Amino acid sequence: MTGRFDTYGVVVTGSARGIGEATARRFAAEGAAVLIADINGEGAEKTAAAIRADGGRAEAYVCDVADRGSVDAAIAHAAAAFDGLDVLVNNAYSCSWHHQDFSDESDEEWRLDLDISLTGAMRCSRAALPYLAAAPSRRGAIVNIGSVNGLAYFGNHAYSAAKAGLVSLTRTLAVHAAPTGVRVNLVAPGTIRTPSWDGREAVLEQVASAYPLGRVGEPSDIAAAVTFLASVDASWITGVTLPVEGGILPSNAAFTDSLDAE
Repeated sequence: MTGRFDTYGVVVTGSARGIGEATARRFAAEGAAVLIADINGEGAEKTAAAIRADGGRAEAYVCDVADRGSVDAAIAHAAAAFDGLDVLVNNAYSCSWHHQDFSDESDEEWRLDLDISLTGAMRCSRAALPYLAAAPSRRGAIVNIGSVNGLAYFGNHAYSAAKAGLVSLTRTLAVHAAPTGVRVNLVAPGTIRTPSWDGREAVLEQVASAYPLGRVGEPSDIAAAVTFLASVDASWITGVTLPVEGGILPSNAAFTDSLDAE
């Protein structure tokens, strides 16, 4: 039985854990060779080793998406190791602490969140596009990991601004890359149970009650959406933002609760 991504070369940034790890594992389980690109070298190697232990193909590579040289080297390494590059998943991000008082936002927090979450995706896409354009027909694809924060208010001003910018970059890159056959799309997750919630499980369960589907998301929920958009099943889809968020965007739980309280 062949996998959906047999012979594909895939780079997933920020894939040592969480959504990135689940996405890398999903690609590998479906036949792809995956570069685990992460600034955390030890974590990247651990994830790559786990994929190999499961019979998949993966390599770890230390990559800082804030550094152009590091990005260029990681993309070139993947293309050489995998005999080409078919898919880039821009998952690396920074999310500074939410300030109730906007005047407490610092320049450094803004710089960091935008440089990693938005400009980092630009650096990776810029480096990968020539390789993706050379991929076999209908295989070249970029999938950006955005957030519902880029579509509505959920706090974290700098992070939200960066993710909103990523939505725009997705649209413009989709048009730019279309003549080469490369597709560019974005998945916008809601609250996902990742290691960033470790130690705050009670808060996470409280958050779950605001979701119409009654739970927060799992990394596998996002991995499933990413691999769909990267596959030839989505070969006529480009420039879209796909919310994967348990119904939180079309609902307004706080407003509804205020009515119920009357």
